[in-house]
Amino acid sequence: MLWDDYAAAWSELHGGFDPRKANFLVRGWVRIAYGVGSWLSARRIGPMAVTTMGLFVCLLVPLSVALLDRVGIFLAAVVVLVAALADGLDGAVAVISGRTTRLGYVYDSVADRVGEAAWLAAFWLTGAPGWLAVAAGAASWLQEYARARATAAGMSEIGVVTVAERPTRVLVAIFGLLAAFAYAPLITVATAVWLALALIAGVQLLTAIRRALAA
Repeated sequence: MLWDDYAAAWSELHGGFDPRKANFLVRGWVRIAYGVGSWLSARRIGPMAVTTMGLFVCLLVPLSVALLDRVGIFLAAVVVLVAALADGLDGAVAVISGRTTRLGYVYDSVADRVGEAAWLAAFWLTGAPGWLAVAAGAASWLQEYARARATAAGMSEIGVVTVAERPTRVLVAIFGLLAAFAYAPLITVATAVWLALALIAGVQLLTAIRRALAA
């Protein structure tokens, strides 16, 4: 499958948003997933298998911190990167191999939320206040819930790519853990950044939803 064909198919699965018109971060993320997904699809590795692998890798993030102490914080950052790559690949494999299903879409969404909970659990184990980690997770999950409900209500387009989309949360998790490896109290700053971005994203998304559904 050529890149343009893949981008068109990806757009249909993401509310009509064209990744070729996204900012460099989202566009680069989708492009990498396309390349690696093509490689996996050629070897007959299915999307559900990739999703499951990514979920198990996510669960290793808090385990690394809990079991390996300071070295585990650095390892956790590396594991988040691996998990994020796996997360971006399942959808790519599904599109390229023509194996997109509604069950797979739901499974992938649930796996994403569980994975982010694991990352924030690692933040808490590293030293972030529990209430702050819970608030950050809740704000992100509310954003995704609002998007899902808006789609169910008839919103045909994403409407906006917010400042706290999945690639941004991945970067906050990775660089937050790396910063905490250098100086542990910085994990609280990273958690606060996650929360702040999620709150801004919520306003962006709700504004777009109101505009789209009121039209």
